[in-house]
Amino acid sequence: MKKLFLSTLFAAFSVFGFSQTTWSVDPMHSSFNFNIKHMGISFVQGRFDKFDGKVVTTGDDLSDAKFDFTVDTNSVNTGVEMRDGHLKTPDFFDTAKFPEMKFVSTSMKKAKGNTYLLTGNLTIKDVTKPVTVTAMYGGKTKDQKGNDKMGFQTMFKINRLDYNLSYDPSGAGVAKDVDVAVYVEFVKSK
Repeated sequence: MKKLFLSTLFAAFSVFGFSQTTWSVDPMHSSFNFNIKHMGISFVQGRFDKFDGKVVTTGDDLSDAKFDFTVDTNSVNTGVEMRDGHLKTPDFFDTAKFPEMKFVSTSMKKAKGNTYLLTGNLTIKDVTKPVTVTAMYGGKTKDQKGNDKMGFQTMFKINRLDYNLSYDPSGAGVAKDVDVAVYVEFVKSK
């Protein structure tokens, strides 16, 4: 009888202890932003207005979290229509041929405090490269409707030429390095 009880207890722990939880991006409380130096003297800021993503976890420590994000490159928005039109051409994102940018995580490791090292593959145009970013965990809470929410943010830099965003390869007019800032609020799927 004792063996049967322990077997049942272990099976229940396995089911409940390792069940997966999916969290989806809440687009009303998230943003994908960038900042790039112009002519060496000023900065142009922009964002992508359409994106989607999720994170799947099996535990509260988040060390096994799997992130998957997709950004609609056609939704690039710098506040200047002519510049946005140029960013959609083959000089930059070539949105007709490459309508999405993608990030898929390969590992998540706890660092200090509320920070994690998030590693994954970033795909822009026809190039996929591994990247590691520091992700700051904002915590979990419930909203006014009782939905579980979780927040993350990260800031990192990429060289646009590494991803065939090849306009002005000298970097004199449009810098090579792009600062990226991502603020994401997730809602737990029901």
